[in-house]
Amino acid sequence: MSNAPHIMIVTAPYYTHIADGLMQGAKEVLDKAGATYEVFEVPGAYEIPGAIRMALKGFDHYTGRKRFDAYLTLGCVIRGETSHYDHICDSVFQALQDLVVTFSIALGNGVLTVENEKQALVRSDVKQKNKGGEAARACLEMLDMKRSFGLYPRD
Repeated sequence: MSNAPHIMIVTAPYYTHIADGLMQGAKEVLDKAGATYEVFEVPGAYEIPGAIRMALKGFDHYTGRKRFDAYLTLGCVIRGETSHYDHICDSVFQALQDLVVTFSIALGNGVLTVENEKQALVRSDVKQKNKGGEAARACLEMLDMKRSFGLYPRD
């Protein structure tokens, strides 16, 4: 088995042009760190926690082994004219936190929550805020924390 961490990236490319920037930043950080990864697309940010839970249940429980060492989420929720934004943001972030706390997973959260597309473009651009890269670094740092407590490697 390779010592390189293997990351599950769950991306919600609802806003493809924003998700592409987040992915570019994340991949640059993961590649530089020597990590490997698999990318899974879901329809929207709301589905991200469910995809991670499916992976945890399917691979950890049924096979008795872990397929992924850490998890990285990428997506964007832009405020609209209704309260839908608030419900989605609250639900997604609470569900992700529940997964982290319940299952002690290392997770980097790159789901943007912004007021408008302009803010999202700045945050997803690798030459500006590079939130995809930032989330990937957080993911790897949390994996290092797991290592310090003897919870990694995955064997």
